[in-house]
Amino acid sequence: MDTLYVIVFGFLFVIAAGTILGSFFTVNTAQAAIVTRFGRFLRVAEAGLNWKVPYIDSVAAMMSLRVNQITLTVETKTKDNVFVTIPISVQNHIRPEKVYDAFYKLSDPTAQIKSYVEQVILGHVPGMTLDDVFASQSSIAAAVKKELDTDMAGFGYEIVNVLVTDIIPDQKVKSAMNDINAAQREQVAATARGEAEKILVVKKAEAEAESKALQGQGIANQRKAIVEGLQVSIEQFQKVVEGASAKEVMQLVMVTQYFDTLKAIGESDKNSTLFLSHSPGTVTEIGDQILGAMLAAGRANSGEK
Repeated sequence: MDTLYVIVFGFLFVIAAGTILGSFFTVNTAQAAIVTRFGRFLRVAEAGLNWKVPYIDSVAAMMSLRVNQITLTVETKTKDNVFVTIPISVQNHIRPEKVYDAFYKLSDPTAQIKSYVEQVILGHVPGMTLDDVFASQSSIAAAVKKELDTDMAGFGYEIVNVLVTDIIPDQKVKSAMNDINAAQREQVAATARGEAEKILVVKKAEAEAESKALQGQGIANQRKAIVEGLQVSIEQFQKVVEGASAKEVMQLVMVTQYFDTLKAIGESDKNSTLFLSHSPGTVTEIGDQILGAMLAAGRANSGEK
């Protein structure tokens, strides 16, 4: 009998200990527990050690209060008949004071959020051109967030943020857009190259004009120096040789310059033979020709000025 009592007592002790220990449960941080009594909602248990009535109360679910991200893609058509795929990320979490609503009012929160997002996207994008869609990613995200904030608040969910991560048009349209962009950039580059070549041509023409002006000025100064030098030579020669006329002195100077030139040409390393089309007896005629040419050039220069 004593052994039987011990067995019964041990059995009851195990049942009592299991019952007591089973009545305690823990809830992790950023979680909330739904406690029910015979299937009926009783309360929301917060993080930490909690107690429930054994065999009567039960934990129906553990609800996460962390931010959850739902990623989905919506395909639609723009105003200019371009099909685009829009990836969207919705960041949401359950309000701690709305755990009851989040658990009992929605059977599939993810599907519900996706439906609301598709509704907003299909209501905005078809009225916009493709360029407007690319330029309005932030406004589309704001419109989705505003709609979700209003609709999901009644179910205990808070929409933290909505991100439109990309705009993906049809591959053919994307290739065409790249071709258009490349053509526009090539047009800008060609215009820049044309302007650069134009500047080079203008600067070269200005340099040539300035060079010719300076060259003409140099020739004029050279002629002036020659005339002044000849004048001094004539005056000095007339002082030494009385009765010599200016024409004779000029002829002598021109002939001297002529032969000096022939001598310089003959002394050049590049010349081995020099052909002259006149004889020494025609030196006077050569002087007259040179003098006449210089006088004619002088008169022509005076006429230009």
